[in-house]
Amino acid sequence: MPIDAASALAAAPRTDEIAWEPGDVQLYHLALGAGRPATDPGELRYVLESRLRVLPSFATVAGAGAPGVIRTLSLPGVDTDLARVLHAGQRLALHRPVPPRGTARTTTRVTAAYDKGTAALLVTRTDAADADGTLWTEEAEVYVRGEGNWGGERGPSARSAPPADGPDAVVDRPTREDQALLYRLTGDLNPLHADPEFAARAGFDRPVLHGLCTYGITLKAVVDTLLDGDPARVRGYGARFTGVVYPGETLRVRMWRAGGGVVRVTGEAVERGVRVLTGTVTGTDTVTRSAARSG
Repeated sequence: MPIDAASALAAAPRTDEIAWEPGDVQLYHLALGAGRPATDPGELRYVLESRLRVLPSFATVAGAGAPGVIRTLSLPGVDTDLARVLHAGQRLALHRPVPPRGTARTTTRVTAAYDKGTAALLVTRTDAADADGTLWTEEAEVYVRGEGNWGGERGPSARSAPPADGPDAVVDRPTREDQALLYRLTGDLNPLHADPEFAARAGFDRPVLHGLCTYGITLKAVVDTLLDGDPARVRGYGARFTGVVYPGETLRVRMWRAGGGVVRVTGEAVERGVRVLTGTVTGTDTVTRSAARSG
């Protein structure tokens, strides 16, 4: 069935109760590649419960709830073949640091539906709040091929070029061949990331790494390289997915300090020379000035 944009926009928000524990956070970090080397103090902060810090992008999987794409497809007015769906972008605003253990109520609704001609672009917003108030707000952009041409608003263009000057830091993050199989244990069971037959039906040579896994790996690289390894310094993070990473490829993350605590980032699949992510991390104003290039 085609997407009913009017029904999706008019639908009442969906509310869910979620809960998470330190083990969920540790699994998420391990699924991003944390813990290597296993004795590195900087890595142990992501995987050892006695010193656990939470990477803010954990919010995208907290409570093992459905991630942006799957959550969007469960909303009223959205009924389409999962093989035609791509995660186009993700934005996250942190109101407080994410605790290693917690409960929250999430409220999700479709906030925009754009007609791209050959596709629809849906934007969903999820607010998570606990007893002390709002914890985070996230927005997911979901691209649905073959669902355009209903005469709706085309929406803004989000294309942006990376800075013309050289990056302030470059790091390479190799991914594992089984990385998508591990990451899906955080709650994203989209068969695109595990089933070769489904991936072929979706137009890919083989299963691809979750966009939100690439998203988390990139944020961790910024935190470790430019934010003194302190995830609590992140205030916001937005990214667009411009390509895919295949498990086993190397993700090259380039970072530019843009002033005011803003870091511009790009991600590239090194083996194919394909840019897969562009984004912006907003942190504190005291970004470390001594990061060295590597990779």
